[in-house]
Amino acid sequence: METPLSHLAHLEITTPDVEASAKFYEEKFGMRIIDRVDGNAYLRCWGDYYRYSLVITEGPEASLGRMAWRTNSQAALEAAAQRIETTGVQGTWTAGGHGYGKAYEFTGPYGHHMRLFYEVEKFVAEPGFESTYPDRPERRSSHAAAPRFLDHVTVATQDVRGFAKWYNEALGFRVMAFVDLDEAPITVFSVLTTNEKSHDLGVVLDTSNRPGRVNHIAFWVDATEDLLRTADVMMENGTPMEYGPSIHGVGEQNFLYFRDPSGLRVELNSGGYRNYVPDWEANTWKPSEGSNNFYKNGAMPHSMTESFPPAEGFTATEEGASPEMKEALLNPYAQQGRG
Repeated sequence: METPLSHLAHLEITTPDVEASAKFYEEKFGMRIIDRVDGNAYLRCWGDYYRYSLVITEGPEASLGRMAWRTNSQAALEAAAQRIETTGVQGTWTAGGHGYGKAYEFTGPYGHHMRLFYEVEKFVAEPGFESTYPDRPERRSSHAAAPRFLDHVTVATQDVRGFAKWYNEALGFRVMAFVDLDEAPITVFSVLTTNEKSHDLGVVLDTSNRPGRVNHIAFWVDATEDLLRTADVMMENGTPMEYGPSIHGVGEQNFLYFRDPSGLRVELNSGGYRNYVPDWEANTWKPSEGSNNFYKNGAMPHSMTESFPPAEGFTATEEGASPEMKEALLNPYAQQGRG
């Protein structure tokens, strides 16, 4: 059976102040506002092949509005919809929207809104933005930061392995790795991919009762030097780094994290491995092995455990869990041990 999905095509995020967020992504992060439609701002990374990479829409709080994935063919789109509905999830067909054609939209079993489509508007650079490289959709940005591509999204869920299992069986995601706590067989993180990247979808454990939350959205630059330059430029212009630069053990990407004006976390990656193995079996990491920070020489700030929108409860990361979250998670195991 053909693998249904090709890659992550764009993300929609919500914010109480569209203009403040759009200005941030354009002026500080180096993306380009390409369209404004019905109050929404559409921005692109200079290397993405479709018209836009990120849609900013108005909402009461920072959140992930929707993740949009392109299928490998029109037939794959139809097949994906059928596979989803056999799991008991019911979606709806739309005629399409700004920059894309016929689409299937649904809410996954853990509350995340998804859009699948095949027909999409390929980006053609307007005069003055053409690249001297025929394969580039537009010239390299002159901004000192400027991510090349949209890279991945990491969401939060109450059942990491259940999430990975559903997305693997319903949509053909390859499960690439897990992270379990050192203290007990509790899975707090996983990465999945539609292609040869280490991941374009991540998932962290969430003990809140609010479904569909997101931990961060992520972009990609060519080299570690680009990532370091981005951190330098953004800090010089008033945006502190929340965590990093450093390197993940899981995925092996160089990373840094910062926040946009709504408080939403943004990650920038470079490097990372490529995996073409068709029968890959996911390894299970432990935080003590450097799953989040392979150098193991820097403490992750507690703020990294925040996911969006806000909710009561705890969120894990690649690092594992905070002491407070471990206490909540391990208490049943401690009770069993005393029994």
